[in-house]
Amino acid sequence: MARAATTADAFNAIAEVRRRQILDVLAGGERGVNDLVELLGLAQPLVSKHLRVLREVGLVQVREDGRQRMYRLNAQSLKPIHDWVSGYERLWSERLDRLDAVLKELKELEEQ
Repeated sequence: MARAATTADAFNAIAEVRRRQILDVLAGGERGVNDLVELLGLAQPLVSKHLRVLREVGLVQVREDGRQRMYRLNAQSLKPIHDWVSGYERLWSERLDRLDAVLKELKELEEQ
């Protein structure tokens, strides 16, 4: 089975760690490419390549500011990812609740 193109959707796009790092930075506010290069310690062509992918799937938006292109996170496009992960949140909560119960029992046994 052929692998889906990285520009197919947000899920594929964020599978790459550097793209997630870029999104993390942009969550703090709008940035230019040079800021991202400096903050992430990556080469400019690499940052631009990742920004292109993120822009194509709608995770970032760009605007012109003179000669500079400013990128910002498009948080609305993360909603499908949030919705998918939320389905597992209940599972984790239940597991953590059970772990808390076991730890409480162990603590009570230790105190006896």
